[in-house]
Amino acid sequence: MPDLPLLPAGLVGSYAQPEWLIDRRRLGERLPPRVRARELWRIAPDHLEEAWHDATLLALHDQLRAGVDFVTDGEMRRESYSNRFATSLSGVDLDHPGEAIDRTGKPVPVPRITGPVVRTRSIETDYVALLKQHTDKPVKVTLPGPFTMTQQAQNDYYADEAALAEAYAAAVNEEVLALFAAGADIVQLDEPYVQARPNAAREYAVAAIDRALQGAAGTTVLHVCFGYGKHVDNKPEGYAFLDELDACIADELSLECAQPRLDMSRLGGVPSKRLYVGVLDLRDTTVETPELVAQRIRAALEHTSVERLIVAPDCGLKYLSRDVAYAKLVNMVAGRDLVRHELGMG
Repeated sequence: MPDLPLLPAGLVGSYAQPEWLIDRRRLGERLPPRVRARELWRIAPDHLEEAWHDATLLALHDQLRAGVDFVTDGEMRRESYSNRFATSLSGVDLDHPGEAIDRTGKPVPVPRITGPVVRTRSIETDYVALLKQHTDKPVKVTLPGPFTMTQQAQNDYYADEAALAEAYAAAVNEEVLALFAAGADIVQLDEPYVQARPNAAREYAVAAIDRALQGAAGTTVLHVCFGYGKHVDNKPEGYAFLDELDACIADELSLECAQPRLDMSRLGGVPSKRLYVGVLDLRDTTVETPELVAQRIRAALEHTSVERLIVAPDCGLKYLSRDVAYAKLVNMVAGRDLVRHELGMG
């Protein structure tokens, strides 16, 4: 792990995109797109790369002002956490999408696999250098995991889902290795569908995750959640697929805990991992007080050690307004500082 203080704090991945960049109303009205949704951008295509660059620096600035210990690019270039990477691979028919059932039970357009899934170019590595130019804090980059991308695709080519997941894993692995070579300190795979599809996950998820992280030269994280709070209200108090992840090679697990009021005793089921514990409820636009954040951290510390705990939001801050996202981030760090002071850590 990078040289971080005890109880480090930072984003899971995404931050609130500015209103001038993306149509946030239309973004929030739909489930996260699995295929490209270029109509959401407010900026003309010729100027979009420059706009993404500027928005990324704004997201970085907010993180630094809030006092986090590691930073992300805020996923400013993404319409959703998964579609940018998934639609950048070969073997995907972008002109004729397929259909799959979303974890909310609704049919949605998804990438249709018609040939070998292969990574043909770098997808996220260029923004590592951008962040490194503006901060010396550790940089984290997020990628969609192979199991989740398999569940978000229509497979018209591979013999079965496990074979498609293996192909996705190989493509993700190439990007993981390239990210660390470019200077990333932490790489995270987002795998929410292991919770949504636990039976399939037991068949091949861990093998696909391990293949995707094979040979990683830095800290690796696996993020698991119940879906964005914007779109999912009633969430269970426990994960259907969690203890099994203790066997995967990821160094850390990132868990949604605040909105579902997760039974913290479940943390004991993954004893070999460091744990991102979600302390911000992202469906509730009320900003948590530092004391509430501290209470949630204390609850987690009843079931895990301070050395293993990382403080984070439940999931990405993508669907919050920027002012609410920033205020939540500030109070998350302040609440963490309360606990650090109680523990005699300054």
